[in-house]
Amino acid sequence: MSSVHLVEAPAAPSTERKAKREPWRPGGGLLAAFGFVLLLAAWLLSVRYLQVPSYILPAPEAVVRALWSGIAVSPSSPLGYYLPLWGSLKNAALGFTIGTGLGLLLGSLMAEIRTVEKILMPYAFALQSLPKVAIAPLVVIWFGFGDGSKIAISALLAFFPVLINSFTGLRSVEPEKLDLMRSLSASAFETYRIVKLPHAAPFIFAGLDMAVVYALLGTIVAEFLGAQQGMGVVITQAQAVTDTAGVFAALVILGALGITLHSIVRRLEHRIVHWGRRGQK
Repeated sequence: MSSVHLVEAPAAPSTERKAKREPWRPGGGLLAAFGFVLLLAAWLLSVRYLQVPSYILPAPEAVVRALWSGIAVSPSSPLGYYLPLWGSLKNAALGFTIGTGLGLLLGSLMAEIRTVEKILMPYAFALQSLPKVAIAPLVVIWFGFGDGSKIAISALLAFFPVLINSFTGLRSVEPEKLDLMRSLSASAFETYRIVKLPHAAPFIFAGLDMAVVYALLGTIVAEFLGAQQGMGVVITQAQAVTDTAGVFAALVILGALGITLHSIVRRLEHRIVHWGRRGQK
């Protein structure tokens, strides 16, 4: 059987595409900046006028000093944030790659083969219902205190969002599209590649958006339980000496990293899943 080829509609003129583009609206950025100013003002008022102890809530300037002391050093210095951040990011990236790859593979198999769904779905939901913090010590025992346990927990947390979202997206294809592919004598793989996977792409990217943050979270949790390097170790060491400003500085770095990873996934989605925005205002 020859391969199925779908003829694309002619592209609209560039002037028409430009006319349909939405003008840039700065409202979201302004609201975020306004919320940050309110949060900073409440923080300053709490510290200065409510006399909150520094070991509970440090002053913003103390957090800035702690943050600068870990940034204004050589990237190879063990006193800075660069080496711990690289260690956490490396393990999170490996866990994210493994977890999302397995999630997409098993989600596709369960969506395509009913027998695989009946076998794996109960165990997948049973494992998902378990609190990951509770099984993290077991993972550390199985994989040791090295990078293996960090990657395993990171992959475990990144696995389920992609598994469920890919399964849901592949199963939600309109029956009319599947009937069309059958009328063209398309194979199962051609139907998956041409119809199902593009339809499920927005669902998959929604799972990736959650998985990239969960992967970082899993790495930090594993580092809390035992590690030689990483941002979780930095937080644990600062907590041990009651350096609350140091803890806040590490949390600021992790928060900024989480926002950056989220933005990267969203930008990739906008570039790849361009058809998902058709008809949206």
